[in-house]
Amino acid sequence: MALTDTQIKQVKPSDKDQWLTGGQGLRLLIKSTGSKYWRLKYRFQGKQKTLALGVYPSVSLKWARQKVAEAKQLLVEDRDPSAQK
Repeated sequence: MALTDTQIKQVKPSDKDQWLTGGQGLRLLIKSTGSKYWRLKYRFQGKQKTLALGVYPSVSLKWARQKVAEAKQLLVEDRDPSAQK
């Protein structure tokens, strides 16, 4: 099931950090303080990497998905998205 803006708004912080997945490596980290951070989990040259995309709600779900598409295009071109940032 795809991540929606309504789900993001309704999630409540807990005593532990939580992750919501949005598909294609897009993840939302919900800290115990209530802060929400967009992350992209990907592999480049056999290594697991994470790219920080921004803080919700300053960075919307739509914008985060657009950045994921741009990062995936860089991976197709054999370029590391974190190096481009």
